[in-house]
Amino acid sequence: MRFYDRKEEIALLKDTREQAEKVARFTVLTGRRRVGKTTLIREAYKDKPFVYFFVARKAESDLCEAYLEEISEKLGIPTLGSSRHFKDIFRYLMQLSVSKSFTLVIDEFQDFFRVNKSVFSDIQDVWDEFEKSSHINLIVCGSIYSLMQKIFKDKKEPLYGRNTAELRLKPFRPSVLKQIMADAKPGYSSEDLLAMFTFTGGVAKYVNQLVDAGALDKDAIIRHIISPNSTFLNEGKNNLIEEFGKDYGIYFSILSCIARGKNTRSEIEEVIGKEVGGYMTNLENEYELIAKRQPLLEKSTTKNVRYELGDVFYSFWFRFIFKYSYIIEIENYAKLREIVERDYNTFSGLMLERYFHRVAMESGQFTRIGRWWDRKGENEIDMICEDELEDKAVFYEIKRQKDKISIGLLKQKAEVMLRTSDEFKDYEIGYKGLGMEDM
Repeated sequence: MRFYDRKEEIALLKDTREQAEKVARFTVLTGRRRVGKTTLIREAYKDKPFVYFFVARKAESDLCEAYLEEISEKLGIPTLGSSRHFKDIFRYLMQLSVSKSFTLVIDEFQDFFRVNKSVFSDIQDVWDEFEKSSHINLIVCGSIYSLMQKIFKDKKEPLYGRNTAELRLKPFRPSVLKQIMADAKPGYSSEDLLAMFTFTGGVAKYVNQLVDAGALDKDAIIRHIISPNSTFLNEGKNNLIEEFGKDYGIYFSILSCIARGKNTRSEIEEVIGKEVGGYMTNLENEYELIAKRQPLLEKSTTKNVRYELGDVFYSFWFRFIFKYSYIIEIENYAKLREIVERDYNTFSGLMLERYFHRVAMESGQFTRIGRWWDRKGENEIDMICEDELEDKAVFYEIKRQKDKISIGLLKQKAEVMLRTSDEFKDYEIGYKGLGMEDM
């Protein structure tokens, strides 16, 4: 699959490189694994070689040996000869950057915690010494968000406040996903597009794998994902166990509950059998894997709270792969595919709501986007989009089959909601239904 989108991110990276010719730049690039951070950098800097260090989980001396070879190859200059410590290599590069501007990329930067924790202090010392005279364009990438936050946002950490820019890479927007589908399968259907979104959430690596495999409709995607040699089956474990450490079992159970529709704290605690407040806070604030949702215009910050997995792929993975891992253990992939097929319409209907929320966000037409439900759960509105500059609000009902939408019922729900607040008083109110044909 060819490279898509990321125009704003590429422009920022190129601008940063130009700035580094005058003054040192230190950019932190974060994003979940598989979202395309390294690919983005290679695309942005394909016109000029850059030094690339990958922090593998091996001895520091082994890393240094590989780094010295990379410096010699990319910069075409003799190096230190040999070095067992990253500090020496970083100091050499910072000294070199006083007279020569170049880009240094350090990938999986957070894994220095495993290699040698003192590296962060070493980098701080050297950076502070040479920052004013250096012309380096330093970019550090990290996929474990909690650790990257700790490194650069914790005042107790040596690199706190040292970065000059921060870039967060997110999954493909709906318009980009549509372009990819149009190129890969001209004449694709709305069902094809919804399936691609439902199973990947727009994460670049997953989309790339499915496109390259020619898995471009629901049935083909399910066959590809749920098969003996599929890399998708272990994705949740591979990506998250390291994040969670020894408590991963509790975290996985919470995420599984939410993926199955247990979206209040009381429901989750009833299933798990213990108090989970601290874990929920970590999942929301430290790991950013769940989001606390409240009805639009809710005044209290603690009432009528629901939780959802912010990542669409993890919503699928915990709903089907983790939940039915015992079926995978006995290698009955056909049976698991049947289960996914059985529940697909319901699950993809929920993902369709998320798709249209992303479409509304991408449009840039609104100042606030949210959902609404009453405390008894009797009335729910799938999406409300407000434009406070124009004093307008639109209420949406979203279903896979648009002909099942009742605008009259939507208006009744909206009347209940509007009686609870005068926020939209004097607004122009609109009512719309959205179905798969609107994708």
